[in-house]
Amino acid sequence: MRSDMRIRLLTGVLSLALVMTACSGGSSSGSSDAAGAGAAGGSKTVRMAINPWIGYEASAAVVDYLLEHELGYKVEKIESGEADSWKGFEKGTVDVVLENWAHPELKKEFIEQKKVAVTAGENGNKGVIGWYVPEWMVKKYPDITDWHNLVKYKDLFKTDKSGNLGQYLAGDKSFVTNDEALIRNLHLPYKVVYSGSEDALIAAARKATENETPLLMYFYEPQWLFNQLKLVKINLPPYAIGCDADVKTVKCDYPPYLLDKIVSVKFAKSGGKAYELIKNFVWTNDDQNAVAFDMAENKMSAENAARKWVEANKIVWQDWIPA
Repeated sequence: MRSDMRIRLLTGVLSLALVMTACSGGSSSGSSDAAGAGAAGGSKTVRMAINPWIGYEASAAVVDYLLEHELGYKVEKIESGEADSWKGFEKGTVDVVLENWAHPELKKEFIEQKKVAVTAGENGNKGVIGWYVPEWMVKKYPDITDWHNLVKYKDLFKTDKSGNLGQYLAGDKSFVTNDEALIRNLHLPYKVVYSGSEDALIAAARKATENETPLLMYFYEPQWLFNQLKLVKINLPPYAIGCDADVKTVKCDYPPYLLDKIVSVKFAKSGGKAYELIKNFVWTNDDQNAVAFDMAENKMSAENAARKWVEANKIVWQDWIPA
């Protein structure tokens, strides 16, 4: 009897151990997946900042689509200006900024000093910021692209909002801009008037092109509008490293931008495959413009525009998907 009981007891212990091992294995796998799912405490949610221009929205649409349809994540979109997006890293409300336009001051504060964010590499987009006029103006006034000559053309750009000065049309106040300092330091008789949005800049560019009305404006690339109309960049004093270090004294053009991705430190550590996809995400200005054009002009939803691009460009995005 003692021998039979010993055998039955041993068999029971082994069976219980096997059950516990199986449960432990399943639990460990699930726990690891959840912990690596994102910075939202184990839920498979990625909190993505959405900055207010269509190119950014196009990038976000494609990354969102792939996160959801290829990896099974949910994406929470946080609409905010550029600086406010970085504050979200510290507050714990933002996991990723997909298109950062340099911002050395924010990198110093949130990456170097507060250590709540890190770069996740370049996203492939090459950024250009500058002053632009419609092409018809260059044909009529060939020397207008030299910034020195903006003084003599001041009266062309006068509006009710600029008074006796020429109007320089800017965008959203949250955009990267040195324009007020540039105008002051280059002694140009112009006044910065803020349009308030990218849409307002696009509308102004179209109107100035169609009606041949004078316009001097802030604009940038990548930008889908260049597929429809021609704007010509003003030649400001050439950029040199450090010439814009102090915005109060800046007298040079904007630098070329290699746009990058910024993520929270927590997301970089526990974001799992979502973080890997975002780190691997690299595309071109043409890619972004194609999706942005479908959203802006073809009135496609962000998801449908992203789906269209994804279906046509598997050779591009398949390498973004982690193994």
